[in-house]
Amino acid sequence: MPDVVLPVLDEREAIPWVLDRMPGGYEPIVVDNGSADGSGPLAARLGARVVHEPQRGFGAACWAGLAAARASVVCFMDCDASFDPAELPRVAGPVAAGERDLVLCACHGSWPLHARAANALLAAELRRRTGVPLRDLGPMRAARTEALLALGMRDRRFGWPLEMVLRAADAGWPAQPRRAGPAICWPLHHRTGTGCSRRNRCRSGAARECATATRPRGLWNAYRASAR
Repeated sequence: MPDVVLPVLDEREAIPWVLDRMPGGYEPIVVDNGSADGSGPLAARLGARVVHEPQRGFGAACWAGLAAARASVVCFMDCDASFDPAELPRVAGPVAAGERDLVLCACHGSWPLHARAANALLAAELRRRTGVPLRDLGPMRAARTEALLALGMRDRRFGWPLEMVLRAADAGWPAQPRRAGPAICWPLHHRTGTGCSRRNRCRSGAARECATATRPRGLWNAYRASAR
């Protein structure tokens, strides 16, 4: 069954609900990225495997969790209770069945305006620059662990989710003939979380992710240079 990487920075209030909603057989890997509220010890007491990543950054936490994963399929999701872990099988199922190499959720519901705007901008840039027909870069996603490690992602901050799709597309990850692109998006309901996901709920996180992707020496150009 899949491992689930949960990057955490001061999410003590949300952790109990998130871990309680984890589907049977899915192992949560809580990556404590320097929390000051005891998030890591709390997660350990509740039965999660805890990894400590001292290098600050969303990508650094995700990479640490990926490196610690033991299952053949790995999932990623925010740990601020903004998405229901009970929906993870919908995202991981096509990967586990061998139908897809990468699956991303699509976000419905009460996603904040700044998060929707940032998501739309990044998806539009992705379509324009790569031709990958994605409309959403949802924060809940699943992939094959070894294949994802082999992509060699370098970003350790807010460009991690975007770089994952860029590298997967360039690697030619297989798609079903009846579906375009290397990934599919399942619509999942966004709920009002209790924490503050650095990517999706905090304005500063959304702004920095867009800036990382679109500035002249941002992720797009850095990634293209590294891929040559």
